[in-house]
Amino acid sequence: MLWSAPDESAALEALHASGCTDGLPVLVPTPERVERMILASGHETDMSLGSMGPQWGNATVGKVAVAAIMAGCLPDHFPVVVAAIKAVCQDTFDLAEIQCTTHCIFPMLIVNGPARMDCGDIASGFGALGPGHRANASIGRALRLTMINIGGARPGEADMSLHGHPGKFTCCFAEDEEHSPFPPLHTSFGYNAEQSVVTILGVEGPHSTIFTGNADDPAAAEGLIDALASVLANTGSNNSHLGGHAAVAIVLNHDHASVLAKHGYTRETLQTALSKRAVTPRETLLKMNPKMLVGDEAMIPAVREPQNILVLVAGGSGLYSMVMPSWCAGPHGNVVVHEQIEIGQFCELPSVAAD
Repeated sequence: MLWSAPDESAALEALHASGCTDGLPVLVPTPERVERMILASGHETDMSLGSMGPQWGNATVGKVAVAAIMAGCLPDHFPVVVAAIKAVCQDTFDLAEIQCTTHCIFPMLIVNGPARMDCGDIASGFGALGPGHRANASIGRALRLTMINIGGARPGEADMSLHGHPGKFTCCFAEDEEHSPFPPLHTSFGYNAEQSVVTILGVEGPHSTIFTGNADDPAAAEGLIDALASVLANTGSNNSHLGGHAAVAIVLNHDHASVLAKHGYTRETLQTALSKRAVTPRETLLKMNPKMLVGDEAMIPAVREPQNILVLVAGGSGLYSMVMPSWCAGPHGNVVVHEQIEIGQFCELPSVAAD
């Protein structure tokens, strides 16, 4: 459906009035802009990338291009957006349930491989999870706008998150592979380091974890792991109460990652240690929400399967790393999804006058 308006200002107001925005101003998706985005993608306009719940709209390349334009994406960003749509449309991501829950869950996009640079210099260092990075902000926002306009999740209608969260506007960043002592995250899922991949997990907002120990102290790594595990096993969280089968994410700054690697920890041994230590006595949880507990263990794990703790490196150097708990619900239990990013698919853009 094509709309008409006397000018872009009127068109913007019409988009706001129709509920097609995230509340912030958007770039008006004129036919010319959308055509250029589709052409740059190398795909046909009506190619389907999947169905987006709860409305089950068909996420065609054309519709997704509209969202990408509105979000401020450049053509270079579009391959990551396309891969992200494919990922969240996988059945195991439970997009309809994630969109409709009263929890504050939102999709966090992690980019690995050459696409970090080739698709618009996606930030991985200082402030990577925050404002000031065009590619990060625009790519994550494009996904949200598809979730609104194709998936049909508007606050108080289908999106029933009680409070929402700023992360629901956008959350996209790259792993800092150059400063990580661990192999790139996507290699954990069977990809080659040279492949470009977007990994997506439904999470809460980041919970800051401070660590000030001396890196040369043999006990430093153990203290850092205990700090991360205590935040992961927050006794008021869904992870602690709902059985611990969901995935979570830990974003280490590279100083903290270096401490762990210096004392012999790999990603796998760190995941195991965190899984063992992020536990809460059953009697503690019984006092809070007895009807929510599952199982009969004396100690309830926040994450039962070590591989469900995503460990990666991003952000600046310093005292803080981030723990992202999750929802732990839905038919598939809030799992990780990933999709290869196809770069080099772009057609050459025609020469046009600046907008």
